[in-house]
Amino acid sequence: MSHPAVETQPARTALAWQRTGLGLLLVAGLLARSAVLHESLLLVVPTGVVAVAGLVVLGVLVPRRQRHGQAAADSGGDVRAPRAAAAVTALVVLAAVCGLAADLALRLD
Repeated sequence: MSHPAVETQPARTALAWQRTGLGLLLVAGLLARSAVLHESLLLVVPTGVVAVAGLVVLGVLVPRRQRHGQAAADSGGDVRAPRAAAAVTALVVLAAVCGLAADLALRLD
């Protein structure tokens, strides 16, 4: 009889953060598509900002959060990471602001 895989809260949290980073890269892709379709160099700036935000989430924050969460779960410690969560939230808000700026730039063009 096989045992079910043990799933921990830190593992689910890391997966959620990975989805957030991938979502940011998707938004960057949509902004890049819009920049190409409208032939607007101005849209390259918010596209780059959102792409970097997604890469920061995926390349820096997710691995750090995953290591910290797993270590805390193994030791029975506190798995919360309020500063990292605030950083991810700020990057998502930044992506939303860049999307709004790109939309306004297209409407004014």
